Amino acid sequence: MKIRGIVAVLLFSGVIFSSAQQIEQPPKLVVGMVVDQMRWDQLYRFEKHFGEGGFNRLLKEGYNFNNVMINYIPTVTALGHTSVYTGSVPSIHGIAGNDWTDRRTGQNVYCTTDASVKGVGSSSEKIGAHSPHNLWSTTITDQLRMASNFRSKVVGVSLKDRAAILPAGHNPTAAFWFDEGTGHFVTSSYYMNELPEWVRKFNSKDIGSQLVRNGWNTLKDIREYKESTEDNMPWENTIGSAKEPVFPYSNLAKDYNEKKGVIRSTPFGNTLTLRMAEASLEGYQLGRGEETDFLVVNIASTDYVGHTFGPNSIEVQDTYLRLDKDLEIFLNALDQKVGKGNYLFFLTSDHGAAHSVAYMKQNKMSSDFFDKDLLSGLEKELETLLGQKDLIYTIDNYQVYFNESSIMKNGLSLEQVSKATTDYLNRDPRVLYAVDLSKVGSAPIPEPIKSRIINGYNWQRSGHIQIISHDAMLPSYSLKGTTHSVWNSYDAHIPLIFMGKGISQGQSSKPYYMTDIAPTLAQLLKIENPSGNIGEPIVELLD
Repeated sequence: MKIRGIVAVLLFSGVIFSSAQQIEQPPKLVVGMVVDQMRWDQLYRFEKHFGEGGFNRLLKEGYNFNNVMINYIPTVTALGHTSVYTGSVPSIHGIAGNDWTDRRTGQNVYCTTDASVKGVGSSSEKIGAHSPHNLWSTTITDQLRMASNFRSKVVGVSLKDRAAILPAGHNPTAAFWFDEGTGHFVTSSYYMNELPEWVRKFNSKDIGSQLVRNGWNTLKDIREYKESTEDNMPWENTIGSAKEPVFPYSNLAKDYNEKKGVIRSTPFGNTLTLRMAEASLEGYQLGRGEETDFLVVNIASTDYVGHTFGPNSIEVQDTYLRLDKDLEIFLNALDQKVGKGNYLFFLTSDHGAAHSVAYMKQNKMSSDFFDKDLLSGLEKELETLLGQKDLIYTIDNYQVYFNESSIMKNGLSLEQVSKATTDYLNRDPRVLYAVDLSKVGSAPIPEPIKSRIINGYNWQRSGHIQIISHDAMLPSYSLKGTTHSVWNSYDAHIPLIFMGKGISQGQSSKPYYMTDIAPTLAQLLKIENPSGNIGEPIVELLD
């Protein structure tokens, strides 16, 4: 009996050891999918309409985190993608907004524009001249490349330049984004001198034209879209040549022929992106070598459709239902080409979105427009109090940028101008807090707002004064549709699901942050954290 017991223990230990060895083998491929402007609640709001192979497959096979927050402001695209992949915040990684104002000159700076490089596949400097040169920290994709002595392949794909470039890191294999002038995916000379043959073949198929040729109608009977407001609400914008925001959008093929960018604001932009991502699997043979590869995918049309119509529109719901089917096709392609169980997949979002102002008001919720006349009123106040003009460059990313050279030239101090500015703003009924960013540590502002201000404050690129508006206060350019940028849950609460190699099924309501994604990946891949990482590994996933 004792011998049998010893043998059983040894056999059982061998099973555990063998299982542990298998789990410790790194995945052949990591796929990071960031769904632009996906609010956490949309995962459940549309759940009953989803099929079994897309979002519901992730929920049933993966580990789902229901309480993940963005831990900085402003909550915008470039910051979201960068923070997911660096495990860091704007204060450290340097990406202070989609764009920001140069504190010395007052000129606008776009996050990835780089005049030292040229477009490849595009003749447009605006579209092609981009690189990650403004990014200060390494990404998890950089760390993977270095850990494998650059044998691992990393590819970024998005309709948006910034969403392909920043997550892919400083030295990826490639990054591709959409040229709305041609309908092609392009890159820049930062990465290569000419498009690979497989990209040229993909572009030559003109898949965008094929996707929009029948227009855009609802996937299901429109009467089933009970989670959304009625079609044609007064707070919705239109797309292309449509006179009203009403299904079907029959002129889409003609509109696309005249301006390729219209596909961005339809669900077919997501389909096109995933087709390009799937082509990348073949083009670079991702997941077929000895080292772990990484495919960065951004689903951007959810953001464009959300901005245009607002999160409660039938257009947004239909976009998610169609994305669910596209996601199923893409996951099946990963199963076939890389092998089910050979890849690690995660899905998250870069930010959420607010409800449209008119929608809120119609439903007796507090909401209004935030910035109308705010800058002109502030400029007038400073001129009256301090006797000088041109003390402010702009208000950008909810931050006031001072003209420091003008302030010094007129014998004033930053402290004088700052106090006058915050005093004026804090009297505005739309403002919850206005704070001098150099003194935010001692400001009487509650958590988590204070920490999110600090994390988002980059002293070289951010403004001088941070404005926190009251809830549901949108910038006036969002008269129709919606936008995002603030600390509130509708912008900061994001989905996060891991599925695949080494991941058990489960879910959690424990609090985590966007910045915890990169160090969790580092643990799963057994590589070093990104250089600016402040996040913590999600231990319950690893255990």
